[in-house]
Amino acid sequence: MNIREIRDLIRVRPPARPGADRRLARCHDVADLRRAARRLIPRPVFDYVDGGSDEEVSLDGNVEAFRRWRFVPQALRDVSAVDTAGQVLGQTVPLPLVLAPAGFTGVMYPGGEIAAARAAARHGLPYTLSTMATTSIAGLAAATPGDLWFQLYILTDAGLTRELVDRAAACGYRVLVVTVDTVVAGRRVRDVRNGLTIPPQLTVRTVASIGSHPAYWLRMLRSPAITFANLPIGGSMTIADTAALFNPGISWDDIAALRERWPGQLIIKGPLGAGDARRATAAGADGVQLSNHGGRQLDRAVAPIDLLPTVRAAVGPDPTVLVDSGVRHGADIATALALGADAVAIGRAYLYGLMAGGEPGVDRALSLLAAQFRRTLQLLGITSAAELREHGPGLLIRP
Repeated sequence: MNIREIRDLIRVRPPARPGADRRLARCHDVADLRRAARRLIPRPVFDYVDGGSDEEVSLDGNVEAFRRWRFVPQALRDVSAVDTAGQVLGQTVPLPLVLAPAGFTGVMYPGGEIAAARAAARHGLPYTLSTMATTSIAGLAAATPGDLWFQLYILTDAGLTRELVDRAAACGYRVLVVTVDTVVAGRRVRDVRNGLTIPPQLTVRTVASIGSHPAYWLRMLRSPAITFANLPIGGSMTIADTAALFNPGISWDDIAALRERWPGQLIIKGPLGAGDARRATAAGADGVQLSNHGGRQLDRAVAPIDLLPTVRAAVGPDPTVLVDSGVRHGADIATALALGADAVAIGRAYLYGLMAGGEPGVDRALSLLAAQFRRTLQLLGITSAAELREHGPGLLIRP
């Protein structure tokens, strides 16, 4: 029996959440949101968000790489007025930040993609829908008025790949983000041990989890069944099984074909060194998103923040350069901009908020990062994100 069948048998009201606002108010940084989520969410789901591949060397290294940098602030600067706005693909955003794609978001919180996208829209930030989302391309566009991007895995089914691209274009998505680092699945050991499936299956472990996380399960039972909303997949799959959908033979020819088909702006997302970044822009990409998939694919891959200076030097000042993997604080946003990024993309940082408190939890995560970034600029003696980009190299050292 799976959760869809249980939902059809049991009709219950969700429990009142009188402590939700207080819980979020007690979260003063992303680490607090993570701790709150860990208490509230069943272990297999939390580990899916929190975990990495193999020994999780890259997972930990991504965060450590940001923290190795040290600031050299400027003194006696008037920072009474600070402009945190940035430019991303020609659009002004109040904060140089994009919400990165996350698969299976509906298992973290019902309607998770819609909740995250609505929070992003309130903050004036782009939201990226995953190919592996539990909300359809059209459904999200109808529910959210914000700046929507679509993340594409190039599938073994070429016809379906083209269909997804066309659907996103027809629904008004502005940017196509093509992920290129999933030609085979990274071995995410936590998911293997936990036996996580989509949709969740009723097992002895699940029954035990229901007793210890009743609010989570009541929300899930009351909500529509979790499915891969953009893919024709029936039944239940493990996370590892989904990698069979992705084409391991992709090449630059596929990027050229997508560039020809996609009418909007195009970003290549992956662990791109300087040579690959130059090739991406030469192939017509409007920019690159430096990423090691949050440490979830090739373990021991270099931290993307460490690739940033050489990539920026290689592609020049005009292409958009985003960086993700390891962003947990507004000071990380400042570090990325000082090293040459136009903006950062976050995944776990907002997903912890989603698990801790739904849509208000995502709001809380974004508000915390915005306040941290503003404060970091002021303490650096910098009055704008643009000034930080201009003077960045003189504001950082790595001992």
